[in-house]
Amino acid sequence: MEPLIKNDTVLLGVLMVILGFIFKTSSSKNPFWQKFYKVIPMLLMCYFIPSLLTTFKIVDAENSNLYYIASRYLLPASLILLTLSIDLKEVLKLGPKALIMFITGTIGVVIGGPLAILIVSAFSPETIGGVGPEAVWKGMTTIAGSWIGGGANQAAMYEIFKPSDSLYSIMITVDVIVAEIWMAFLLIGVGKSVQLDRFFKADATAVNVLKKKMHDFSLRIARIPSLSDLMVILAIGFGLTGLAHLFSGGLAGFFQENLPILERFSLTSQFFWLIVLATTFGLILSFTKARNYEGAGASKIGSVFIYFLVATIGMKMDIFEIFSNPGLFVVGGIWMLIHVILLIVMGKIIKAPYFFLAVGSKANIGGAASAPVVAAAFHPSLAPVGVLLAVLGYALGTYGAWVCGLLMQTVAP
Repeated sequence: MEPLIKNDTVLLGVLMVILGFIFKTSSSKNPFWQKFYKVIPMLLMCYFIPSLLTTFKIVDAENSNLYYIASRYLLPASLILLTLSIDLKEVLKLGPKALIMFITGTIGVVIGGPLAILIVSAFSPETIGGVGPEAVWKGMTTIAGSWIGGGANQAAMYEIFKPSDSLYSIMITVDVIVAEIWMAFLLIGVGKSVQLDRFFKADATAVNVLKKKMHDFSLRIARIPSLSDLMVILAIGFGLTGLAHLFSGGLAGFFQENLPILERFSLTSQFFWLIVLATTFGLILSFTKARNYEGAGASKIGSVFIYFLVATIGMKMDIFEIFSNPGLFVVGGIWMLIHVILLIVMGKIIKAPYFFLAVGSKANIGGAASAPVVAAAFHPSLAPVGVLLAVLGYALGTYGAWVCGLLMQTVAP
């Protein structure tokens, strides 16, 4: 069936209208919309409505360049603008709990894959069978790469373990849908974070102090942005994105040529260096007067870019795919459940605030595209915490997924 919309310019307009509608209704005083968004988080709608365009064949996401543009141009620019205002000293005061929860999430993905294979093989061995390029475990390595790091790590696993193209396509769908279902639960939890902190017996003082300090800083320097302010903010975001692209190719090529063994750490990936350089540039600027551009709305512009990226990610999801191979979604669901259980158990043990659980999980499962958005759902000023943990996820992604792949190969029937 031919898609209704083939032109990316038209699709860009449609996605922006969808985002505009969601933001307008989410800030509405209408009782219906207020009740609606108390149940269904706004961010979830930014993923879900674009997914309907693909599900009902209105668009063909595979032949659209919008995701590529959003991930390569808008994402690095948004990371620069979101980290511009970060107070690194205050972030470090959050202590080791954020890092512990992040690493727990990574371990949950690494051991969750082989455990999911063992569990499903007990009642449905044909679901996780296959030989050669059709071996299901090979396809699952690409999910591990995506869930620990991101798209670059996923592509690395595809190159290392060589699953078939058809299997890879199914795994991308399992990856996106299972991850977004978990995202929905995380976002619903944001509204109940006080009760969840009580459940974990957590002291969220450090998070609240950081939130207040960064919010106070934003208010202190707030001003009505002039045209000059907006042009300088865009110059900073896209100028440094250009610089990140310029250096990322050279760095990736250098490691590919001289230290190819470091491919497991994503150091040969241009996208990895793009994200790391963009975040580094933002962090450097946070120690300069450029930080004051936060008062003119730097992080708001960065958030616009991120939300457009979110819409293009949602567009890649076909909900009907769940019914095409339900067994693999069961495997993915069990895998995610192991990740979640480990996080809850560790959160209980170290009495971590729900914020650390949510951001630690999404820094793994969603990377730089989702972690700052989830962090910002708690408060916009917390977005940089998600960015920093997501960068760590990119660094560990390929190595962790490679280990996961070897474990899954060992236990696969």
